[in-house]
Amino acid sequence: MHIDPKPIKPSLRRQGIYLLPNSFTLAALFAGFYAIVQAMNQNFEHAAVAIFIAMILDGMDGRVARLTHSQSAFGAEFDSLSDMVSFGVAPALIAYEWMLKDLGKLGWMIAFIHCAGAALRLARFNTMIGSTDKRWFIGLPSPAAAALVAGLVWICHAYGYNDLPGLQWIALGFTAFSGITMVTNVKFWSFKEIHLRRRVPFVMLLALVVVLMLLMSEPPLVLFGFFVCYALSGYVMALLGLGKKSAPLEPPQA
Repeated sequence: MHIDPKPIKPSLRRQGIYLLPNSFTLAALFAGFYAIVQAMNQNFEHAAVAIFIAMILDGMDGRVARLTHSQSAFGAEFDSLSDMVSFGVAPALIAYEWMLKDLGKLGWMIAFIHCAGAALRLARFNTMIGSTDKRWFIGLPSPAAAALVAGLVWICHAYGYNDLPGLQWIALGFTAFSGITMVTNVKFWSFKEIHLRRRVPFVMLLALVVVLMLLMSEPPLVLFGFFVCYALSGYVMALLGLGKKSAPLEPPQA
């Protein structure tokens, strides 16, 4: 009796990979690695800017994959590994080399909180794909958390705040806050409801011009301010929602 052999899955080499979206992911990974190298060489401003470049590239790879219909399981796994380096390991190492090193054991423990928070955040995100409301992120996204740390480093170097009293503790607070917020159940708006192909009022174009002018004039301050507001927005919405739930019911009027 002849038994057909079990079908063998084609190897990755035979399957091939989509070059265009994975090129953006690879570039984002390189930016994260470059940030680590610059932090080790004490070039903290370059390291912080590299994190923001990695954020831009990370935001483009998924969109390019969807536009070119080149999504793949390999691309999704590669993107997660790249995010772990660029938004987990790199910001933690930058914060440690910049200010937390002088705090001894407490410094590297807080840096590890950010690193572990990013790993847990990415693992939870991958397991919840397709089962949650796309309008919201559960926990602060790892790129936004990395922007809190990198943005603080950037503005301190851009505006000469490195000698600010208590800056070590400020850096410690931002690093711990970013790591913990990634693993909370607080919801953050995902911006996925914004569709560029839809018609918008003319005033929106004027607002976009103002935002671009501010961004071009003071990029460190504008970017850092935006991500600080975004990180706080989830807690504000949670508090407002809690207040609505706990508000006493008004007695019926006669």
